[in-house]
Amino acid sequence: MVDDFAPNGMLARAIKDFTPRDAQQKMAAKINQAIAQSSPLVVEAGTGTGKTFAYLVPALRSEKKVIISTGSKNLQDQLYSKDLPIIKKALEFSGKIALLKGRSNYLCLEKLTHHNSAPGELAKTLQTDLVRARQWVTKTTDGDISKCATITENNPIWPMLTSTNESCLGSECPQYDDCYVVKARRRALNADIVVVNHHLFLADVVVKDTGFGELIPKADVLIFDEAHQLPDLACQYFGQQLTSRQLFDLAKEILLCYRTEVRDMVQLQKCADKLQKCTQDLRIQIGNIGLKGNLRDLIQHPLIKAEITYLTESLNFCHEVLQLAIGRSSTLDNCFERVNQYLALLQRLLSIQVTGFSYWYECLGNHFTLALTPLSVADKFASLMAEREGAWVFTSATLSVNHNLDYFTKRLGLNDATSLILESPFDYANQTLFCVPRYLPSPNEKNTAQKLVSILQPLIEANQGRCFFLCTSHMMMNELAKLFREKLALPVLVQGETSKTQLLEQFIDEGNALLIATNSFWEGIDVRGDILSCVIIDKLPFSSPDDPLMKARIEDCLLQGGEPFNDIQIPEAVITLKQGVGRLIRHHQDRGAIVICDNRLVMRSYGAIFINSLPPSPRTRDIGLVTDFLLANKH
Repeated sequence: MVDDFAPNGMLARAIKDFTPRDAQQKMAAKINQAIAQSSPLVVEAGTGTGKTFAYLVPALRSEKKVIISTGSKNLQDQLYSKDLPIIKKALEFSGKIALLKGRSNYLCLEKLTHHNSAPGELAKTLQTDLVRARQWVTKTTDGDISKCATITENNPIWPMLTSTNESCLGSECPQYDDCYVVKARRRALNADIVVVNHHLFLADVVVKDTGFGELIPKADVLIFDEAHQLPDLACQYFGQQLTSRQLFDLAKEILLCYRTEVRDMVQLQKCADKLQKCTQDLRIQIGNIGLKGNLRDLIQHPLIKAEITYLTESLNFCHEVLQLAIGRSSTLDNCFERVNQYLALLQRLLSIQVTGFSYWYECLGNHFTLALTPLSVADKFASLMAEREGAWVFTSATLSVNHNLDYFTKRLGLNDATSLILESPFDYANQTLFCVPRYLPSPNEKNTAQKLVSILQPLIEANQGRCFFLCTSHMMMNELAKLFREKLALPVLVQGETSKTQLLEQFIDEGNALLIATNSFWEGIDVRGDILSCVIIDKLPFSSPDDPLMKARIEDCLLQGGEPFNDIQIPEAVITLKQGVGRLIRHHQDRGAIVICDNRLVMRSYGAIFINSLPPSPRTRDIGLVTDFLLANKH
């Protein structure tokens, strides 16, 4: 076979400025081998390897059915709309390619019909949005709500007009033949390459276990990009959750059916109102106790016990009323099934007897989650792979810890997988400088934010902004934002004050901004050129040991005779840190500095594990040298 990646290969002939890369060729060759042998493969491909093309070319050349799963919907759209068309054209690929998203991304015609029958139930602004949705449905061919130009994606009308696995009526739905989800699945069934995301893939696996409503077709090759996200997501999906959103949605659907289909059953309104009130009361009580914690402790609280009893009674009342309506409405029949499901789940969450799970709760904004999450998914994932024979390929820029992939492979049960680590082709020795400044405050010292601002302000000013400050907590982010806004004449942008997309656009447009962020800005952000030439991190991103899921994993590790700090906490923090550091150099011409404000990197023995896991940058403790480096590298 001709090497598509060679200087005279198909890619070089079809793509302007294509440069052959040794690591990319190695990765593609390994994937070809995995596909030929139907075997598992794990590849860490450093930033700049060109991993996307390295897996797309073998996928399109294989002449097999291929599922490609990405870490987010944004990456999914980029792969489908940008990368795949380039490779398809270069290889003169004549097969079909399909994009498949979860149900909540497609307009539900049955829900639209219901709301059209009772528009007065909605607030005035939502009534306007409902009219816009009605106008859009006459123009859309695929019902993908992200393509609706007149209604934003986070508009509260969409949850009312989209379905979930639970609320979908399936083949019983009067609109089944015109359903956008059904049409999307048909396209996926007929396609050679199907692009999904991890959330959809895992949700689909769980749905298959229940034997209803799966969307993703079977395939010979499965490729997971941004695979470092999979272990935590799999734990989430292989567990069980009862949320206030589920309960509120159920109450709304019962109410809407009463207003539109079964108007003679006034009890429907009573049971829906009672369910809504009990859910709201429980949310308020949980919020009074704490935002996140151990479910065991929560349900011992007398006020919570009382509210859970009322919620159980309200679900039993819904059960009695809906039983009388069986056969009168497909939607109410579906609601009856969900009531039974929620009662059983609530019972399981309250019994707390199953070992190997973390029982936890969370209360964010107007919603709560009660959950049980498995501490390990290795056996479950290994059996899933055994059921679906074929090539399974896992890749990311951040899978290894200290040049070893064991932490990732053990978590997913990939004991027999071939593994490969490919270093980034970037010249970190000349492109970067890495600094742990002197005179840093201890991680939990008082007034840490003020001390960091005084140390870093001269550097940020000399660099004229062009800096990401990545924080490990919202509290630190907000403190730093307040202080930097008082002291800097430069624009200071803060996560949460507008959408992620708008914030990035502002950062690029300003050209001299400091962006202070947490969580979602540590990964999946691609800012190239000298607009971003400095990434500062407030401290090593260890998960809080009070986090109930982490706490349960630590306890389980101790029971197994392990050492939780070395076996769990360090590897988790290393992978997160690698993601944050990876925001800096995105192109072979990029230049910049990494500043990590945590003395533990140089004072503790485990600091070496972090440093060895990061790109091989020159190191200094002198913040002045960082300023000199950045000024010397200004274009």
